[in-house]
Amino acid sequence: MTGPRDDDSLVLRVGGHLRAPRAAGVAGLAFAVLYTAALVLFRTSPFIGTDPQAIAAMQPGADDGMFIASFYLFPFAGVAFLWFVAVVRDQVDDRRDRFFATVLAGSGELFVGLLFIAGAVASAITLGMRYLGDGAPTADQVGLMRSMTYALLFVFGSRAAGIFLISFSTVAHRTRAVPTWLALPGFVIGLTLMFVVTVWEWVVLVLPAWVAIVSVGILVLQRRARMTAPAAPMDATAT
Repeated sequence: MTGPRDDDSLVLRVGGHLRAPRAAGVAGLAFAVLYTAALVLFRTSPFIGTDPQAIAAMQPGADDGMFIASFYLFPFAGVAFLWFVAVVRDQVDDRRDRFFATVLAGSGELFVGLLFIAGAVASAITLGMRYLGDGAPTADQVGLMRSMTYALLFVFGSRAAGIFLISFSTVAHRTRAVPTWLALPGFVIGLTLMFVVTVWEWVVLVLPAWVAIVSVGILVLQRRARMTAPAAPMDATAT
C-alpha cells in the first residue's frame, strides 16, 4: 500500500514533468519573438548599405534609436534561448541520452555566444558615437564592422545553429519527445545551415521560426497530455 509520503513524491515528479515542457515552449516562443524583433530593428542601422558620403555626414544619435533598441533585445533573446536549451536538456538527461544532450547544450551556448559577439561588433561604432563622443566612422571602419558581423552571423552562427538543430532533432527522434513530423524537418534545416554558404540576411530567421513551431507543438502536446491524464484518486470516506 502506498504511503502518503510516496504519494506526495509521485505528485511532485508528475508535476515537474508537466511543467518542464511548458517552460520549454514558453522560452522558445519568447526567443523567437525577441530574436526576430531584434533582427528587424537591426536592419534599421544607418550603416547598412550607406555610402561613404552619408557615413561622413552622420551625427551622434541621428536615426539610430531603433538600432540601439535592437541591442537591448539581443541579450534577452539569448537568455530565453539558453532557458529553452536547459529545459530540453534536462528532459533528455532523464531519458539517458546524455551524449546528444551535451552536444545540444554546447551548440546552443556557442550560438548564443556568437550572437552576443556579433551584436557587440555591430553596435560598437554606434555606441561610440552616441555615448563616448567618437566622431563619424570612416567607410573602411563601417565596412570592417559589417564584414565581421556578417561573418559571425552567417558563417559561424549559422553553423552552430545547424549543429543545434541536428542534435535536437536526433534527440527528439530517439526519445519520441516530439512527433516525427516536428523532428525530421530539423535535420533538413540543420544540414542546410551547415553546408550552404549564403549571406542572404533573412536566413538567420530560420532558427527562430523553427523554434517557434516546435514550441507551439510542445505546448499543444503538453496541453493534450494534461487533459488526458487520469485524475488523482480521492480518499474514500465512509458515508
